[in-house]
Amino acid sequence: MADNSATTPPSIDGNVLVAKSLSHLGVTHMFGVVGIPVTSLASRAMALGIRFIAFHNEQSAGYAASAYGYLTGKPGILLTVSGPGCVHGLAGLSNAWANTWPMVMISGSCDQRDVGRGDFQELDQIEAVKAFSKLSEKAKDVREIPNCVSRVLDRAVSGRPGGCYLDIPTDVLRQKISESEADKLVAEIVKSRKQEPIRESLRSEIESAVSLLRKAERPLIVFGKGAAYSRAEDELKKLVEITGIPFLPTPMGKGLLPDTHELSATAARSLAIGKCDVALVVGARLNWLLHFGESPKWDKDVKFILVDVSEEEIELRKPHLGIVGDAKTVIGLLNREIKDDPFCLGKSNSWVESISKKAKENGEKMEAQLAKDVVPFNFLTPMRLIRDAILAVEGPSPVVVSEGANTMDVGRSVLVQKEPRTRLDAGTWGTMGVGLGYCIAAAVASPDRLVVAVEGDSGFGFSAMEVETLVRYNLPVVIIVFNNGGVYGGDRRGPEEISGPHKEDPAPTSFVPNAGYHKLIEAFGGKGYIVETPDELKSTLAESFAARKPAVVNVIIDPFAGAESGRLQHKN
Repeated sequence: MADNSATTPPSIDGNVLVAKSLSHLGVTHMFGVVGIPVTSLASRAMALGIRFIAFHNEQSAGYAASAYGYLTGKPGILLTVSGPGCVHGLAGLSNAWANTWPMVMISGSCDQRDVGRGDFQELDQIEAVKAFSKLSEKAKDVREIPNCVSRVLDRAVSGRPGGCYLDIPTDVLRQKISESEADKLVAEIVKSRKQEPIRESLRSEIESAVSLLRKAERPLIVFGKGAAYSRAEDELKKLVEITGIPFLPTPMGKGLLPDTHELSATAARSLAIGKCDVALVVGARLNWLLHFGESPKWDKDVKFILVDVSEEEIELRKPHLGIVGDAKTVIGLLNREIKDDPFCLGKSNSWVESISKKAKENGEKMEAQLAKDVVPFNFLTPMRLIRDAILAVEGPSPVVVSEGANTMDVGRSVLVQKEPRTRLDAGTWGTMGVGLGYCIAAAVASPDRLVVAVEGDSGFGFSAMEVETLVRYNLPVVIIVFNNGGVYGGDRRGPEEISGPHKEDPAPTSFVPNAGYHKLIEAFGGKGYIVETPDELKSTLAESFAARKPAVVNVIIDPFAGAESGRLQHKN
């Protein structure tokens, strides 16, 4: 029998071509849950140097991919199976959409010949993702894969970042192509890739913005996670310091400038937004987090200068002055314009003095409450100890992940951020369940940093099984669970609410009291702690932070210490 091996060119299948395309376009990490038909794709990606982080649930993997996109500026990649895997992945894709973070979800789908026949896990996935995807592509032939991969990666980061979707049918993953043709296709997409042009024709808008700030009596700079994503921290620092204008970060804008900066208005938030006459808002939307920019929280005559990458956002909000552009670029142009004719409010300026005075008063009130050691724990005592332990960490600041109702609200006021992109929380949507996914993303994106999650017991429960993922990859993550026995606390029903045929059932807000959450990680070989006193918590934090190994700290809280919280409550 003749040997044709010498004349048959080597070939690869669609799985390898997807992996090659991703690798050559700069993808270094993927998150997901494997199974039919994408298991081989994950293995091939790993063989080409892409680190694949395998989760228990696509929801958590999707949250990880979305946060990875925010932290790195590169699209986070989520890999799912077809049908229900794709549906579970929508949690992450929608989170990327809501927070405007770059992400690409790649899902396998049923064989194209069997569409409409009730194939295994069949779903019109292009239609299913439509509400949350900037661009959805379906590779209908193996040769289309490189271009499809390139388009979704590029669209995810263009303009306002967001999620994109790539659908790859089972038959396309199995199709083969010669290795030489595959390499040629991949080389072509790498060569033809173009960077999005930066809009520089902003001279009139920049001049107008500087004029408004210069003439303002009570100016304020507000910045959010869009500015953090843009890496605008150096430009913002320069702007604040040359003008002397007080600043207010949104929750995930915290750390772009240190919370301890003398011009921080965080502890005087109500005064700052209620009395400012000109507000430069950078990389933050005038949505519910900023009270829609409306009175009575804001002065009815305030003039907004809104800087956003999205022209649609500016058209929606109708500010006094809108500047469409990247935060880092626009702030750099503002600094350049101010340099030619500088101005600075100075510490003795009445507006600066009023902000500083109010911030000091509120800060002292908060510290007086924090100084008390309350046992059984309320939320403030353990949060103070956590704050002090985080600030004591040498080297790069830890990334703090925060979710929960009372836990997140209190943590936002107490925990101190000194470096950019070191706070991840429930974000624009107020999403619970993001915690473990965010922790894993942060540990992968910033391997030199400790990751500390401060979680309510309800928030932790959404994704608690992913502690096994922490142990499996030996990630430097310490999960601190505020265990108060339920959503907002234990059973707080009045007598009139406890009636009917199921009155003996637990309250809708109740969990098992004093649950042993720390034992969950111990089942997988991680370290678990349970603490009920300040001394126990201090020693536990010192030990777990120093170890930089997966750990869960179960902090027992008085179940009646918290309050119902559905929105961020800013009381400063």
